[in-house]
Amino acid sequence: MKKELYIMGVETSCDETAVAIIKNGRHIVSNIVASQIESHKRFGGVVPEIASRHHVEQVTIVFEEAMREAGISYADLDAIAVTAGPGLVGALLIGVNAAKAIAFAHEIPLVGVHHIAGHIYANRFVKEMEFPLLALVVSGGHTELIFMKEHGYFEVIGETRDDAAGEAYDKVARTLNLPYPGGPHIDKLAHEGTPTIKLPRAWLEQGSYDFSFSGLKSAVINTLHNAEQRGEKINPKDLAASFQESVIDVLVGKTVAAAKEYNVKQVLLAGGVAANKGLRAALTEAFSELSEVELIIPPLSLCTDNAAMIAAAGTVLFEKGQRANFALNANPGLDITIHN
Repeated sequence: MKKELYIMGVETSCDETAVAIIKNGRHIVSNIVASQIESHKRFGGVVPEIASRHHVEQVTIVFEEAMREAGISYADLDAIAVTAGPGLVGALLIGVNAAKAIAFAHEIPLVGVHHIAGHIYANRFVKEMEFPLLALVVSGGHTELIFMKEHGYFEVIGETRDDAAGEAYDKVARTLNLPYPGGPHIDKLAHEGTPTIKLPRAWLEQGSYDFSFSGLKSAVINTLHNAEQRGEKINPKDLAASFQESVIDVLVGKTVAAAKEYNVKQVLLAGGVAANKGLRAALTEAFSELSEVELIIPPLSLCTDNAAMIAAAGTVLFEKGQRANFALNANPGLDITIHN
């Protein structure tokens, strides 16, 4: 009988300290996340130095809790998968060094994982992946369309040229004096408003799958400032709805076009902004008309940073024979295509 495959995931790329154990690539045994949102909220964004300190304080506790909840010992682990990048270099270093220490102490193989690959593989907990597929990755630092023809193969066919969608959400939220993180607050406001304010959509040149949200962000800020100078009051709910509609139109439009051109079987939504209700609804509606393409959206708990997704991606790399040595280092600019 084939032995069960247990992989530990470690994620510390930004402001969540997370450790998880998954079985056979698709079953979550434990998934512990220590969030730092309350610590960063008063600054309106993540402060790298504070994030690193919190990781140092939490990492041992989170490791112990994940192992306790899983009810296994380190001898049962087949590998440790850790986020090697991209992310905040100080934060990444905590997770990488903690994973290396445990791998060394217990003689467990080590696998370095790309953070975005983790977000994509969070979908494997919902449904087995069928290739070729397309992943729409939307987060605070990334907006990308990634084509996959097999496990571990990532081809970036479109990416943001300036602000990521999540970054634009946070900046617009700050302009509207909404709390950090801004994305959920904009999403909530948008559902209470009407998209009556005309805002630009950056489609870029014909056939491009790249994104650009800097101009849209500036248009929102200028709309508010111009109204203030005229002594007019803009309904923040309508502005949020108009902003969100502009973002979603481009994200969905380019995803549908790419899915058709690349003749994919599945489209996977991934990243923190995958929790956005407006985006989830718009994608569901768009792909309901494309019966030959299956849309997969992860549950809200697996959209934001977690370690189960890192273990899922790490399982695939482990099965493909990839291993890291103890020279593994944090790489804040890690390229996802290195796995190809």
